[in-house]
Formats: sequence, structure tokens, C-alpha cells
Amino acid sequence: MNFPMNLSDISLWLAVMAIILLITSELVSSASGYAGDVIIEKKRLRLVALALGIGFMATVIARIFYPF
Repeated sequence: MNFPMNLSDISLWLAVMAIILLITSELVSSASGYAGDVIIEKKRLRLVALALGIGFMATVIARIFYPF
């Protein structure tokens, strides 16, 4: 059984998710009036976005060293 996604698909997914999470964390942190209503931990959201960004960079480096 083959994995349905290749390295390019994973790289694109990681990039899109990192951008969405970074935009969300910036919007949550800048909305001071609504900060009390939001129960999302801003630090954890930013760390997950950073981890996805690092994962994206790892896939880009892997594609540079192992071109398909």
C-alpha cells in the first residue's frame, strides 16, 4: 500500500498550515478587547506554527538534497 501524499504535497500542506496558524496567532494577540473571551493559548499556537514552519523548511531542504 502506497502513501497517498508525496513530499511536495506534505511540504505544501505544512506551509499553508503554518501561515494560517501564524495569522491566527497574530489576530488573537492583537485583539485586546476580545482576549478574555478566547480560550486558545497564544504561546502554544505560536509554537505549533513555528514547528510546522520548521517542518516545511526540513521538507524543502530534503527536496534540495534529494531531488525527484
